[in-house]
Amino acid sequence: MKPASGRGSNSANIRRYNERLLLQALRRTEPASKADLARQANLTSTAVGGIVESLAQAGLIEYLGRRHDGQRGQPASLIRLDPRGAFGIGVRLDRTSIETVLVNFAGDVLARSAVDSVLPHPSVALKIVQRDVEKMLTLLSASERERLTGVGVAQPFNLGSWLRELGLPADTFRAWDEADFADDLSRALALPVYSENDGNAAATAELFYGLGRQCDDFIYLFIGPAIGGGIAIDGDCLRGASGNAGDIGVIPVPPSRLASAPQPAGQWDILLSRASLNALARHLNYSGAAADNRIDLQACIERRLPAVDEWIDDCIEALAPALRATLCVLDVPMVVIDADIDAGLLDPLVKRLAATMAANAPEARGTPALVRGSFGPDAGAIGAATLPMFFNFSPRAGSPRRAGFKSQEVNHAA
Repeated sequence: MKPASGRGSNSANIRRYNERLLLQALRRTEPASKADLARQANLTSTAVGGIVESLAQAGLIEYLGRRHDGQRGQPASLIRLDPRGAFGIGVRLDRTSIETVLVNFAGDVLARSAVDSVLPHPSVALKIVQRDVEKMLTLLSASERERLTGVGVAQPFNLGSWLRELGLPADTFRAWDEADFADDLSRALALPVYSENDGNAAATAELFYGLGRQCDDFIYLFIGPAIGGGIAIDGDCLRGASGNAGDIGVIPVPPSRLASAPQPAGQWDILLSRASLNALARHLNYSGAAADNRIDLQACIERRLPAVDEWIDDCIEALAPALRATLCVLDVPMVVIDADIDAGLLDPLVKRLAATMAANAPEARGTPALVRGSFGPDAGAIGAATLPMFFNFSPRAGSPRRAGFKSQEVNHAA
């Protein structure tokens, strides 16, 4: 199957676009009848009938039975996405972890592997990821492997930057600025690999499987070791000239007032040095609480240590004006916030951020809804696994960055 770019002027591209519209409609309202799909996609019943038949033959949808709602006439057949219709593997590379997941067409995580440590040299990381992906491939039958849409890689761009602000060693990370991990992985696996900024990848998961099923336009924030973001507009993620659109983490902010925070080299600091889990861990360690890994950090949050509240206040002091500035440029109705660790952290942070945003809203400007994301710590990995499926099946997918392996096309249609 050769993915089309979306809308097209010839009949084949138009049909493919309409097929993707119906798949999107099913993700939003499944199970649905053909009449439901026709209304949502603004297509005729005849057109929907033909498309549904081709999608069923391709194994992308399945029939569940009939709707019995007391209406006259024959009960309507109900349709949903077939979870076995497609599969994706996702690799999330972060400065302090590697996570690999196998996801089906319904967005269910079927298998996962994680390494919770400072990111090693690219050559070492490649061996770890190749091993984990090959193990996951053994979980699929021969026919299911034909339905693998590819492998997605989600990682912060410029991994060798901002190490002082994040308190990380420079030696290993400098090598990542020279590496093309997605291309190396594609060659090692002999599979198509799609690469994306980790914030955009997580936003893509939210678009495809999460809150994007109800809202096409939102700002997405993910608080991890650093803070990343993505921008969803009209059902697709903005990427920008360098793929860094939505990278809220480098917005200039005033220096922190916390005694634990290093002083910036210039007049301004950047948001990731204040609104990040690394900043929280740094402040906890400074306050005498061990927070050297994810488990320790989660335990400190669960214990409701005063240093956690001190960091939340400092985080919001920097994040609120940065987010308000972003909203001045992007007039969206919703801001989605997720985090690598919860343990009671995210709800108070979102609540206090919303209150601060509302209290300081400019005249004649409101505050969009601030809501929790759908996937928590899994957002980056599920986002990575969603990349090949999004670019194969979304009606509004832009052009991905795809590694150079030339492969047989996946054996399904849409």
